Amino acid sequence: MAGLTHFDKDGQAHMVDVSDKPVTARTAIAEGFVRMTTATLAMITDGRAKKGDVLGIARIAGIQGAKKTADLIPLCHPLPVTKVALDLTADTDLPGIRIRAEVKTGGQTGVEMEALTAVSTAALTVYDMVKAVQKDMEIGGIRLTFKDGGKSGRFENP
Repeated sequence: MAGLTHFDKDGQAHMVDVSDKPVTARTAIAEGFVRMTTATLAMITDGRAKKGDVLGIARIAGIQGAKKTADLIPLCHPLPVTKVALDLTADTDLPGIRIRAEVKTGGQTGVEMEALTAVSTAALTVYDMVKAVQKDMEIGGIRLTFKDGGKSGRFENP
């Protein structure tokens, strides 16, 4: 289990002790997508979804997801997020919605999980909002693209 910080010397899961780590500025960016038919995408972009503003509601859901990450992921530390921003963009080439989340905090551990949870929650909300017209949408490509701060420093995923 060497290198896996969420396991103790006996291989038991535990929450990592970050109490001796310095408070630093932390940023994480994640992305993902929801692939759908061009007709479903047009319904969203034209504002014809029966449940309302799909992208606006998904944006709020993503923000809520980032704020609730520690409630969903058992070994995540609850963090005081200082920024959560989501961009949901229609992409006719996909076709579908591309989702990007940026999360910031000043803390003793990073916000990668918060950014990934924000994207995941927003994608699930897009699916929920239009599943009545298309059940075979694909959620995918969820990945960390950037993180900065802390001992490991900067990471960029092309």
